[in-house]
Amino acid sequence: MVVVTENSVEEQKKLQEELKKIETEITKLEQELSVTKGEKKTLSNKVLQLRKEQDTIRLQINATELRIADLNGKLKQTSEDIVTTEKKAEELKHNLAALLRIMYQRNHEAVTFRLVLQGRLGDAMTEVRNLERLSDSIGDVLDKTRYIKQELEKQKEKYALEEDTASELLKLTTVQHSALGGKLTEHNQLLKDTQGREENYQSLIKGNKARAAEIKSRIYELLDVGTQITFGEAVTIATWVDETIGVPASLLLAILTQESNLGKNVGTCNRLGDPPEKSWKVIMKPTRDQEPFKKITEELGKDPDITPVSCPMRNKDGSQLGWGGAMGPAQFIPSTWMGYKDKVSAITGRTPANPWDIRDAFLASALLLKANGADGTREGNWKAAMRYFSGGIDPKYRFYGDNVLKLADEYEDDIAALQ
Repeated sequence: MVVVTENSVEEQKKLQEELKKIETEITKLEQELSVTKGEKKTLSNKVLQLRKEQDTIRLQINATELRIADLNGKLKQTSEDIVTTEKKAEELKHNLAALLRIMYQRNHEAVTFRLVLQGRLGDAMTEVRNLERLSDSIGDVLDKTRYIKQELEKQKEKYALEEDTASELLKLTTVQHSALGGKLTEHNQLLKDTQGREENYQSLIKGNKARAAEIKSRIYELLDVGTQITFGEAVTIATWVDETIGVPASLLLAILTQESNLGKNVGTCNRLGDPPEKSWKVIMKPTRDQEPFKKITEELGKDPDITPVSCPMRNKDGSQLGWGGAMGPAQFIPSTWMGYKDKVSAITGRTPANPWDIRDAFLASALLLKANGADGTREGNWKAAMRYFSGGIDPKYRFYGDNVLKLADEYEDDIAALQ
């Protein structure tokens, strides 16, 4: 195994201390925010709230980046361990080959038998002991080889898990930057609309009719490539799914916003004209998603070589980290979609189900959220959103779940304004 240096230990310790400090600052800001939100709705309070939200998100971005830096150190260490173990395995392979050659030569020459015939019993006994030691050595090398192989498998599994975690953290930074951009836009728009005057802000709060018209007229590319529907139509679909599956329409809208900006961003890999390194044959996990993707596109009459899917995350050096290949507005990976497409078809009566169709995407998302614990309560919905993102409820991804609930609250208001 690779020896962990004192410097690397010290560096990991420093990163953990920085992370703890930032997490303390985030907790303090969140407490201040809860107080600010409960205060009177004035322009100055709203501006203060937006600034605190921006500061909180910036700190959360810093915390995520520290986790990525910490994980990159672990990835490097595990990668070096794998190289060292592979070298040991190769050495053992050569040692075993050499021992087997010696054993073959000794057996082939039948040295012991000849010594017995010549009456050299002492020499014959020595040769027997030599053969026993040789046999023990071969057994020892075989045992070490088996152990090294097991160790190598464990290290490779560890690396794959660390790589998946790093990929999820990088995706989380994308979500966080998007949220920060949204808060900055909201801040700037508020100042523009009110011109810094309290009476203008109060008028803005009362402008429900104008707000409803603006909400309803929002346009989204949702149904499939090149097709557009309004937000009002999206709400109608989400409400139907809610009535069918029992997952809140606002939660569905929030999840699809988080995953693909309500269908606008359904993948920047595997498109017509993309270079070979962005092909599905490169970016999708071969043992998990490539065969299902071929089957899905074949059933839908799509060309697998030019059907857009999500790209994998990239390290700072541009190297691929983890795997891409998520499909459509709900960003299902092919292997997961295979477990839901028949359930979707059973509800719609249409076969095959299409992950690029907003109706099917909403249904599949609702079914997955329901399976993950979405029950209409805040806790259940939060846990379901977290599992949708990473398969668990690890606190380091809490921003995703928190942001989904915030978006869901905003959509609740938007839906109410349409009624």
